[in-house]
Amino acid sequence: MKGITKRWLINSMGVIMAILLLIVVIFALFVQSFYYNGIMQTISGRSSEFANMFNKPDEFISTARVYVENFPDKELMELMVINSNGDVVITSTGFEPDKEQVMPDYEQAKYEKSEYTTWTGKLNSGENVMALTRMIYGNDDEYVGAVRYIVSLEEADRRIFITISGISLVGLLVLFLIIISSTYFLRSIVKPVREIGDTAKRIAQGDFNARIGKFYDDEIGELCDTINYMAGELGNAEKMKNDFISSVSHELRTPLTAIKGWAETMQMGGSCDAKTMEKGLKIIVNESERLSGIVEELLDFSRIQNNRMVLKMDKIDILAEIDEAIYMLRERALSENKHLIYEEPEILPAVLGDKNRLRQVFINIIDNALKYTPEGGIINIEVSQVEENIVIKISDNGCGIPARHLSKVKEKFYKANQTQRGSGIGLAVADEIVKLHSGTLDIASTEGVGTVVSISIPILKEESEEPKEIIVK
Repeated sequence: MKGITKRWLINSMGVIMAILLLIVVIFALFVQSFYYNGIMQTISGRSSEFANMFNKPDEFISTARVYVENFPDKELMELMVINSNGDVVITSTGFEPDKEQVMPDYEQAKYEKSEYTTWTGKLNSGENVMALTRMIYGNDDEYVGAVRYIVSLEEADRRIFITISGISLVGLLVLFLIIISSTYFLRSIVKPVREIGDTAKRIAQGDFNARIGKFYDDEIGELCDTINYMAGELGNAEKMKNDFISSVSHELRTPLTAIKGWAETMQMGGSCDAKTMEKGLKIIVNESERLSGIVEELLDFSRIQNNRMVLKMDKIDILAEIDEAIYMLRERALSENKHLIYEEPEILPAVLGDKNRLRQVFINIIDNALKYTPEGGIINIEVSQVEENIVIKISDNGCGIPARHLSKVKEKFYKANQTQRGSGIGLAVADEIVKLHSGTLDIASTEGVGTVVSISIPILKEESEEPKEIIVK
């Protein structure tokens, strides 16, 4: 009895029981009022009969005696005749009344000088009764006497009890049915929720293969599907993270091994000639730059993850940054017998951007094109203005990207080809940088044909003042 079940019992069942109890109480009061009012109307009608028979004050007793002797409802009610002194002189039962029995209705009528008054209560014998006293006055409003009717309420109370018991049983039956149906409904919620909780704990502990059985095609079912989807995505993310760590470890180990090897060789000193020393120093410098690039890429990724990527925005010539990126990679392309083809446009509008970050994007995309293009392949770079944007297209005739990988290549840690070097975060960083420039980075590829990367950056609109350097996070 805890959690949802406890709250339901306290809230819903409490309200339902209160409503049913209120209905029973209102119904009981209505039934009692119905029976008691019916008895009251009957007594009041009988008392009016005697008032109509009475004519002369000195004939009150004789008239009352005749009325009592011929009273047709002696079996249903008791009739008393009271004289002007307050003494009971005639009763329909023929027995002397209990002198210790109080008559509140008579006392009230006499005190208030009302035409008639009623009283409901218990006699000294314990019997529950209803009494009505009608005062009789002469022509000059002189008090002559009174007639008192007493009706036992035992039968009426018994009928009231039976009726109320019946409606109470109906209420209990309704409550029982509500409990049964609600219990089934609660189980249909509590059981899946408990399984969801247990499965979520397993997922939190690293079991990303845990799945929840779908019970119903409703909100609970949607929650099960969502958690199962989350587990699958977490599993994929975990796998990509492990692959990323493995890949980065390998990427770091390779240049470090080369640096250490050549450093140890050069440390031997005498056994190395000048040409070997020069070659070793060149390898150490190149591998150090490669290490620096990997570390910087990791730092950029960390900044993106923590929303701390900083851009120093200024008016720039985007063609100059593309030229710089191509210049940095042209020597590598020649050494790998690959062709970089680029026809620079005469002039293009300026853009608002961070020149270092945009150059980083171009280098990353061209580097990927070189990486996946075979010897003798072609990397073509085109730059043009399309409406209000500068569009840079970098295409190659390399191996292409399989369709199943294409939608995920910009995700963090994802590598479509595990055999190639790289951390798997370069495209994710590039895509984020382009987004921070209000641009887009789109990739189209066909396996075995090649890949086209399109980068679109909005041009800088002419303003009266030169744009100031700003920081974008």
